Amino acid sequence: MAPRVFDFTAAIVRRPATTVVNGLRAVDTGAPSVAGVRAEHDAYIAALGRAGAAVTVLDPLEDYPDSIFVEDPALVFGEAAILLRPGVESRAGEVAAIAPVLRGRFPQVLELEAGYVDGGDVLVTPDRVMIGLSARTDRQGADELIALLKRINRRGEIFHTPEGVLHFKSDCALVDEGTVLSTTRLAASGVFDAFRVIETPAGEEGAANALRVNDTVFVGADFPGTIDLLRREGLSVEPLATGEIAKIDAGLSCMSLRWWDGEDKASD
Repeated sequence: MAPRVFDFTAAIVRRPATTVVNGLRAVDTGAPSVAGVRAEHDAYIAALGRAGAAVTVLDPLEDYPDSIFVEDPALVFGEAAILLRPGVESRAGEVAAIAPVLRGRFPQVLELEAGYVDGGDVLVTPDRVMIGLSARTDRQGADELIALLKRINRRGEIFHTPEGVLHFKSDCALVDEGTVLSTTRLAASGVFDAFRVIETPAGEEGAANALRVNDTVFVGADFPGTIDLLRREGLSVEPLATGEIAKIDAGLSCMSLRWWDGEDKASD
C-alpha cells in the first residue's frame, strides 16, 4: 500500500541556537527563553519518535536565530528534496547549511533559482502541492517551484494567503487525506473548497498550525477547544507545548522536515 501524504519514516530537526531569542516575529509579545524553547523542542523530537519517525538532529546554527525552523529553507519528498529561497534575507544562509545534509539523504536535490518561497507556505495534499503567496513567498518563486515539482511528477498550485497571515500553514494543516484544520479567515477565502474543513474555535487560531505524523496529530497544548474537536472526529491527538516558540511566530509544522523513505534509520 502506498504511503499517505502524512506517513513519514524519517525526519530532520535542528537544535535551537542560543540566539533563538532574537528570532523574527511579526508581533513582539516578549522574547522566548532559551531553556523554554529547548524544552519544547526536546518534547517535539520525542513526539516525532513516538509517532514513528526516525529523527536526525542537526547541530544549532548560532548565526541564524530562526534555523530551528528547518521546514522553511527546504521541501522534501521521498524521491527528492528542493532547496528553497527564504523570503527574509537574514535566513538565506540556512539553505547552504542544510544543503549537504539533504544531498546525503536524497537521490535528487533540486534548487529554486529565482524568487522566494518559505516552506511554511507549502502544504502537501494527496493530489497537489498548495503554495500560498505571502510576505515570504512571491509569485516568481511559486512559479519556479511549480516547475521544479513538475520535474518530480508532482503538481503545484498557487493560492492567495489572506493579508496579515505570516505563512499559509500558520492557518492550516492537513489532518486526514480529505480534511483540513483551518482558521476561519483562511477557510473563508475559498482555498479549501475541495476539502472538508474543521475550523478552529474563536481565539484558538494558533492551533491551525498543527501537524499530522502517521496516525498522530500534534496540536498546541494551549488550545483545548481544537483538541476536543479533533478527538471527537476520531483522531489521535497529542498536545505539545508551544508557548515559547509561539513568541517567534512558530508552530508545529515548521520545526521538522519529514518524508517517507521506506525504511527506518537510527536516530542521532
